[in-house]
Amino acid sequence: MDKVKFGIIGIGNRGSGHCRLILAENSPEMELAAVCDIDPARIQWAKENLPDTVKIFTEAEDLIASPDVNAVIIAVPHYDHPKYVISCMKHGKHVICEKPAGVYTKQVVEANEETKKHPELVFAMMFNQRTNHLYRAMHEMAASGKYGQIKRVNWIITDWYRTQAYYNSGGWRATWAGEGGGVLMNQSPHQLDLLQWICGLPVKVRAFCHEGKWHDIEVDDDVTAYMEFANGATGVFVTSTGSAPGTNRFELEFEKAKVVCENDELSVYELEENERDFCFACPQGFAKPAGHYVKVETDGQNLQHIGVIRNFVAAVLHGEPLIASGRDGIYGLELANAMFLSSWLDKTVTVPVDREVYWEELQKRIATSKVKENVQAITGDNSDPFAN
Repeated sequence: MDKVKFGIIGIGNRGSGHCRLILAENSPEMELAAVCDIDPARIQWAKENLPDTVKIFTEAEDLIASPDVNAVIIAVPHYDHPKYVISCMKHGKHVICEKPAGVYTKQVVEANEETKKHPELVFAMMFNQRTNHLYRAMHEMAASGKYGQIKRVNWIITDWYRTQAYYNSGGWRATWAGEGGGVLMNQSPHQLDLLQWICGLPVKVRAFCHEGKWHDIEVDDDVTAYMEFANGATGVFVTSTGSAPGTNRFELEFEKAKVVCENDELSVYELEENERDFCFACPQGFAKPAGHYVKVETDGQNLQHIGVIRNFVAAVLHGEPLIASGRDGIYGLELANAMFLSSWLDKTVTVPVDREVYWEELQKRIATSKVKENVQAITGDNSDPFAN
């Protein structure tokens, strides 16, 4: 194979953005070969905006089976992600799956098991925030152990503000049956992935997921969660689509440093000795370990979606390692499922949660879910890496 011939399933706001990126890349190693959507308006968009060489399908399985396609980007509503991953694997197609990997881990486990049967195929997640140089630097700090163990994690990510018009833009949007959740399932999968990628998964979660607190919706739009990690570290994760202007502050407290990512800047305060050693060796009751701020050198790159696509092509054609393996998608979802289940059962849960219990609780909510009427479609801004 000398070229990755992409087929994109779902050409709404995100999928159409991927179309533009691949066409703009104009690389001899990648081509937009086909698209698919069930919405006649999106099909018309494709006819008017894509080159005549791009084949247009109305059935996903027809695109997947097409000999003109050797790789697929899945950009459809969340419940169908695992189904199409499995189908692509069975048809011998490489896959990039949009976030989240699915709605509940039980279905994602099934998809991951199928991918293990096809080691010759590349399976990636569109975790574009892993390309951000700030988060890459935090990942390297944690993985290297240079600052000792993580003691505390705090992430407040409330700059997801959404109006009621946003939620009214799709009948499936912000419903248990259509989307499987709200801010945790739609806006926050990137942060949940980054949190576990940098800090590891917690072992216990106690969460409070407020449903329809700030909007006329049936799913969560305000979440506060407390987490405990295996090494004794604790953490708090707060997210909402009802805060304006909102905040995005990710703070890690290590034994030898405090690291803060906020306003597109990384602040690192290094201690001159390990706080755990200082605590028990210092004879003064009110003394604090000395320290100083240090400048963090990064490559400054933040390629986002095109970075993941380029990396995927390099993995398919040249065997380069992935930024985010498709099977990594289950970890952030484990955390989201734990937060939901804790809130639903009103108690602390262990991670991973019982997958059957979660599925049963989700079915109760799906049974009472209602597809919205008077839908008023809006066009998203594909320049926003978080526009979903």
